Amino acid sequence: MDSNPRGIPKAPFLEDVDEYMKGGDTPDATLRRLSETASKYKFMENSKLQQRASLEHKIPEIEKTLAIVEHLCESQDSSEPVKTLFEVNETLYAHATIPRTNTVNLWLGANVMLEYTLDEAQKLLSSKLVSAKTSLKEAIDDMEFLRDQITTMEVNIARVYNWDVKQRRLAREVSA
Repeated sequence: MDSNPRGIPKAPFLEDVDEYMKGGDTPDATLRRLSETASKYKFMENSKLQQRASLEHKIPEIEKTLAIVEHLCESQDSSEPVKTLFEVNETLYAHATIPRTNTVNLWLGANVMLEYTLDEAQKLLSSKLVSAKTSLKEAIDDMEFLRDQITTMEVNIARVYNWDVKQRRLAREVSA
């Protein structure tokens, strides 16, 4: 079975429903199986949507932190301390004077903070930013792919349902 680059399987399109239904399953069982597959695609789409939202929140934070580290790197040549405003809360900022330093502390998550040299921090944040942007692009691509697969499955469900209605109508006409 075909899949996208991240292993999400491609939904098969039922070209010939008559031929497909010769497989022996009842129409109800086939409709249940197709609906279950469509639900799995919708679950994956919701997961990718959450991943996208998370990344769209993280990327600006990484960019802001990287800009600060780059500013500290640029101010290394000066003997003057750096005067700045830093965010305490979304709407609260405080003045700060940062003495000349070669290190910064970065939150890594899960209540972990590590001290890095400015160069190490810049490299780490740059790689994290590239990784996050790549992951965001992949999540968006996956969401588009999943939307297509959900549409294909919904079309398959409609075609099998219509085939079943047609077969029942033909059976009634033959028995009448």
